This record gives sequence, structure tokens and C-alpha cells, in this order.
Amino acid sequence: MIHEEEVYRIGKIGKTHGVRGEVTMMFDDDVFDRVDAEYVILKTEGILVPFFFDEYRFRSDETAIVKFCDIDTQEQARQLTNCEVFFPRNLSDSGNGEYSLTELVGFEIKDCIYNKVIGTVCGIDDATTNILFVVKTETGGNLLIPASPELIREIDADGKTIIMTLPEGLLEI
Repeated sequence: MIHEEEVYRIGKIGKTHGVRGEVTMMFDDDVFDRVDAEYVILKTEGILVPFFFDEYRFRSDETAIVKFCDIDTQEQARQLTNCEVFFPRNLSDSGNGEYSLTELVGFEIKDCIYNKVIGTVCGIDDATTNILFVVKTETGGNLLIPASPELIREIDADGKTIIMTLPEGLLEI
């Protein structure tokens, strides 16, 4: 059985494409540029299930047309629409200390100056040139914290923690 902490979300299955069982996959992580994967994991009916690629081709930097093994009809493909797509953390190439932003969703942010947990990254806001972590605080509120490499001191993948040096006054905004 695959557990949530073993994967990270990279996208979503869109609509069917053609009649051979192909689907459109939208992704927001460049993992396919870095890793040659044989499968992705789809969340179907609340369960994480591996789906092996028969073939895929890129339509753009954020979209691919995918044909999964044993999905051969439009009806079978239609059952996959809107499924969330995940990638196994153990297949990611981030072992060298470099992580994609989507891999950091679910990590705790800790301020190194005050040695205090700020909250958990629940999303990435990349709508502007300044990319932000969307952080859910322990009180249930949301904070936007710059995802700037200059502020990140350390990423502890085993502890799922990002240690940051936050600018003075940021948490009072």
C-alpha cells in the first residue's frame, strides 16, 4: 500500500483524448525533465494506485497526452478524469539537496532565529514573479512566506522541515 508521505502531488488528469484510452495530464512540477519515470501514482476513490506509462508525449511544458498500460478505451480513460497525480519521493532526483517547490508541500517551516515552527506548507503561489509558500499556521490561518533561496537555510527531507531565516516583522503582517 502506498502512503501519502511517500508521494507528492504533481498534477491532475484532465479530459480524455481520442478513443484509444489516452488522457490529458496537467502537471506543475518539472520532474519529467529531471527523471525518466515508468509510472505515476493516481488517487482513485481515495486510494493511491500506480499507473504505468504505455507512452506519453508532451503537448506543452505543463501538459502531456498519456496512454497508461491496460487503459484501452475512452470509457476506461474517462474513469481517470480529475484524478490527482502524484510522484514517488524515492524516485525524485532531489537527493542532492535540490527540491522542486511542489515536493516541499507538507513540510513544516521553522524560523531559525526564534527556533519556532511557523506552520506547514499547504501550497505554492507562483502567480507572480515572487514565488510564495502558502503556509497553514497552527491557529488555522494562512501566511504567505517568500520561497526565496536566500531565506532558506536548510531543508531536512527526513524530518520534513524547512529551516528559514525570516525577515523581521514578516509574521506580524
